[in-house]
Amino acid sequence: MVEESGTGEAKAKYRYYRCVNTKRHKTCNAKRKTVRKQPIEDAVVKAIMEKIMDDNFLNKIAEAVMNLQTHESGALPLLKKQLVEVERGIQNMLNAIQAGIFNSSTKQRLDELEKEKSDLELNIAQEEMQRPMFTREQVICWLEYFRKTDIKSLDSRRILIDRFVNAVVVYDDYILITFNYKDGAKRISFSDIESSDLSLVGGPYDKPHG
Repeated sequence: MVEESGTGEAKAKYRYYRCVNTKRHKTCNAKRKTVRKQPIEDAVVKAIMEKIMDDNFLNKIAEAVMNLQTHESGALPLLKKQLVEVERGIQNMLNAIQAGIFNSSTKQRLDELEKEKSDLELNIAQEEMQRPMFTREQVICWLEYFRKTDIKSLDSRRILIDRFVNAVVVYDDYILITFNYKDGAKRISFSDIESSDLSLVGGPYDKPHG
């Protein structure tokens, strides 16, 4: 569906979503060829805010992010493991020196381990910059930030939808919102859409302009 607008009585402007086939091919088999823009978007924003206000949802997303970071950063754990082994080797060499075992071979091996340690630390730093790791607390804090969203702001509403919504599909009697996380979906009937009350969620609400 595509967004369109029109002017009614008393030059009042109306915005709605229209089946693209009615415009391109002059035909549409859908029951709802057009739907009003404001109630649909209010229902989507309300569904997002209800998720954000749910502590269980925030914890679920934080847990998913922690697991995702672990699986995606395969190189980093290996580098850190190698660093631990090298540091253990350095400590063993230092213990040997303290015990009186010091010769050219000992010094050469210690220099090699120190060089390897320096290279590993550099590689770890580069990997962490390319793939920043977030703590559970940081993820939850970021999600909680959206609880303060001013949902009367059109820009804020767009940010909410961009961050959390993958798609909104309009069926004959309901819409299906699929969120940007695994198994995340919500079905809302048109009777519920018409009665969506955004004053119950998020920040202060007034009908957004545009």
